[in-house]
Amino acid sequence: MSKRRLSSIVLAALFPCGALVHSVAANADTLDDIKSRGTMTVAIDPTFAPYEYTDVSNNIVGFDPAVMAAVAKRLGVKIEYQRMAFSGIIPGLLAHSFDVEGSALNVTAERAKRLAYIVPTSKTVNGALVRADFKKIPQQATIESLAGLTAAVKSASAPEQILKQFNETLKAKGLAPIQLISVDSVDQTVAALMTRRADFVFDDMTVLAGVIKQNPGKLKSTGELGPSQWIAWATRPDDIRLNKAISDQILAMKKSGELARLQKASLGVSFDTPTSDFIPAQ
Repeated sequence: MSKRRLSSIVLAALFPCGALVHSVAANADTLDDIKSRGTMTVAIDPTFAPYEYTDVSNNIVGFDPAVMAAVAKRLGVKIEYQRMAFSGIIPGLLAHSFDVEGSALNVTAERAKRLAYIVPTSKTVNGALVRADFKKIPQQATIESLAGLTAAVKSASAPEQILKQFNETLKAKGLAPIQLISVDSVDQTVAALMTRRADFVFDDMTVLAGVIKQNPGKLKSTGELGPSQWIAWATRPDDIRLNKAISDQILAMKKSGELARLQKASLGVSFDTPTSDFIPAQ
């Protein structure tokens, strides 16, 4: 399904009647509040090029801000960004600190238990980035080729979780685990690689392509590795109207070809995205 809904039966089982009425009343009008004040407050961690990052003037730019700007224009509102570390975004959303989560968020069954995903805007698949002179990982990396090496990865991210899953595979095969250096930003993962504290960076292929472009001749990718996932933003589960309003605008952009044009401009690739049934099974 394109967004996570809670039936009235499930809600009734979770909350007393009085609490349910209060909860719905308190949160059902987020879309109306946004339109009334003319501003949508969006949390973002602008350290994840090409999805979201800052330019030389410290403006927030990238694929997600471009799509978000188009959505906001269609809704007739302005965007007010709240910058924060990626690890704080989901807790902040659930604490009602802002309206929408606007950083690139991998769609997972586990997160779908807590969040309501908006329809996806892109897809991600990860890979290993190494120094140009590094020979321990073949051109097409395998999980086994990473055994015993040290990886720099963004904390609380999907790539970090995938590396932990790789370690389970390596353990089952009697191979040495990957040592993880978990940091707060892509820049910090690259710094760990360049200073040789890490053997490789593990991240989205589009992110790695941007890093390679910024460091010509110094770095190389070792190909796709691990599962692919859809990327989407999220709202709170009870913000059904807000979720649908944003999803509808993204679907309209997909139909017109505007979404594909923004993908190509920011990510260097374009691909078809689903309109429903994109949350993976548990």
